[in-house]
Amino acid sequence: MEKYDYTTMLNRTNTGSVKWDEMKTLNPDVPANIYPFSVADSDLPLAPEIIASLKDAMTDQLSLGYTQATPEYLNAFTHWMKTQHHYDVSPLWVVQTPGVVPAINFAIRALTKQGDGIIIMPPVYYPFYHTIKFAHRHIVENPLINCGTHYEINFSDLENKMREEQNTMLVLCSPHNPVGRVWTKEELQKIAELCLKYDVLLVSDEIHADLIMPGHEHTVAASISKEIEQRIVVCTAASKTFNIAGQCVSNIIIPNEKLRQAFIAQKESYGIKTVSALGLLTTQVAYQKALPWLEGFLQLVAKNHQVIKTFFADNFPEVKIYDLEGTYLQWIDMRNLNIPEEQLQQLLIDKAFAFFDEGLIFGRCAKGFERINLACSTQALQKMLNRLKEVLNSYLNK
Repeated sequence: MEKYDYTTMLNRTNTGSVKWDEMKTLNPDVPANIYPFSVADSDLPLAPEIIASLKDAMTDQLSLGYTQATPEYLNAFTHWMKTQHHYDVSPLWVVQTPGVVPAINFAIRALTKQGDGIIIMPPVYYPFYHTIKFAHRHIVENPLINCGTHYEINFSDLENKMREEQNTMLVLCSPHNPVGRVWTKEELQKIAELCLKYDVLLVSDEIHADLIMPGHEHTVAASISKEIEQRIVVCTAASKTFNIAGQCVSNIIIPNEKLRQAFIAQKESYGIKTVSALGLLTTQVAYQKALPWLEGFLQLVAKNHQVIKTFFADNFPEVKIYDLEGTYLQWIDMRNLNIPEEQLQQLLIDKAFAFFDEGLIFGRCAKGFERINLACSTQALQKMLNRLKEVLNSYLNK
């Protein structure tokens, strides 16, 4: 890790950062040098390999015209999938979109019809709700089972939901945001079997696939069987992996040609034929050169997870800290503090200057939970936890 800087935190005030602007909106009087822990991007410096390559590209010969994926770009992506995830991807299967959320939108609109039911597993990434609603499909919830410090899939309920003919698609979050589960191969096999049995299309959001903690392994859902490979849309991106979400490039894997052509037609109906030229360059370089940076970053996230577990165990053991198997997003249950929800949010935002993502946005079942972004320096995390300790102790009269 010594080669890279995982201690500096960038102050993104007045840069258009969504996360920082939201913090200022919630509390305009937030002091200087306070960092938010909400939206899933990072304030750490980028991998220097990415910076250097972008600088090298900034010559008089730089073209920022309409640009599509080159053979070299596709080779970088397919090589990454092969070496990192043991999955062979044909370049012909890959479609670029401006992001994973737009891709899920295109898939829903292209491959289902208005009034269909789309199954999701709450608590889950909140844009799933918005995308289904705006596409005039029905949200069908298959809530995860809360097992204390981890969640499991309710397969009996999932089968019941899939048995209903109007439910034609499952949007799976894999690894799961916000609960941090990395689904096992056996769990994915069960999902695939049910999808095939009931003719339910599978959209697998695998944007966090590279962010796996020690002792766990991500399985690409399409690799489960040749049968499910023909009934799936796999959504991938380097955006979370290398903190390049602002470059707006995702790689969507659709092996079935009929599904892929329908997806492309839907995408292009919005006037989207190409993506960002610099986004393509940044993504290619990240896959080709930035793996060593990612390895150190994963060590940092694992360390931060242990820091937060130790902090709450020592100071507020009634708060449940969920096991982090994947993503850099820590899920915590604060209900046992017995602080009313509005009061808790006021303490966090106005007193502790602790800006998290409130659990309720991930589904009704997540009221009283919080999601904390661990893609930060350990020092910044510890400072926030110290403020939190002081404020909660004062409120709880400890």
